[in-house]
Amino acid sequence: MRVVAVTYSPGETLDGFLESLATATTRPVEVVLADNGSTDGVPEAAAERFPHVTLLRTGGNIGYGAAANAGLAGAEGTYALVANPDVRFEAGSVDELLAVAERWPRAATTGPAIRTPDGQLYPSARDLPQLSTGAGHALLGWAWPANPWTARYRRESEAPRERPAGWLSGSCLLVRLEAFDAVGGFDPSYFMYFEDVDLADRMSQAGWLHVYAPSAVVVHEGGHSTRREPHRMQRVHHTSALRYLSRRYPGRRYAPLRAALRAGLGARMGLAYISGRVAAGARPRWTVAALQRTGRAAGGRRLQKKG
Repeated sequence: MRVVAVTYSPGETLDGFLESLATATTRPVEVVLADNGSTDGVPEAAAERFPHVTLLRTGGNIGYGAAANAGLAGAEGTYALVANPDVRFEAGSVDELLAVAERWPRAATTGPAIRTPDGQLYPSARDLPQLSTGAGHALLGWAWPANPWTARYRRESEAPRERPAGWLSGSCLLVRLEAFDAVGGFDPSYFMYFEDVDLADRMSQAGWLHVYAPSAVVVHEGGHSTRREPHRMQRVHHTSALRYLSRRYPGRRYAPLRAALRAGLGARMGLAYISGRVAAGARPRWTVAALQRTGRAAGGRRLQKKG
């Protein structure tokens, strides 16, 4: 089975990814590192150290979805796994994902329970964004995390159970290659963020399901991109959100709605930028610099998938 990780100067996280993968499945795997222009030498070193690892240079920072597509090109068999290089697999987790996928023959994607390093469960199995829940979450989620629209969209109040979901986080995703190829894979126009939402939407329209498998557990460090370039990542996130929602409401009839979405997302981005600048200004300069150094030392992707 092929495992694809999109890398961009991943630092020390990549060794942890590869080492934990060894106990995550009893099946033979080939790992493809779809590299978007790393400068730390880590992907090259991993390809030399691990005989089952292949380095695939994408030619530059082409975005997460496009790089994942390149890594999956030519994959054989029924399933492949796409995962961030800062994921750690718990023992047997990939075998468990495969077992769940076999129980759901219409599952195009199967996703594990994703925990943070401090043990918190990340809401990785969500509903597809609708206009009401999506707008409420986008406008209020950053300032009022417990608002009812965010709660409904993220489905955080539900006890973890094996179930269909609207979409699953692309930070660790088992894909059925038949379904993936049938819809053309990830849409490369999403540089980062929402490519997993868009993929799930297109697969669902084709009659496939997405199954949450909390019996499989991974740990995802996450947050590298946001910590390193927070304002750029906000712009990328809002651009992707606008692209996704606008495509759901095309044509002249919905032009006012698209304009309202653009204005609302732009206002949110502006408020987040201002609040971030104020918060940074309130801290001593050495604290900000120390946090920046910590983010660099932690390694990870600069422009890759969020958690």
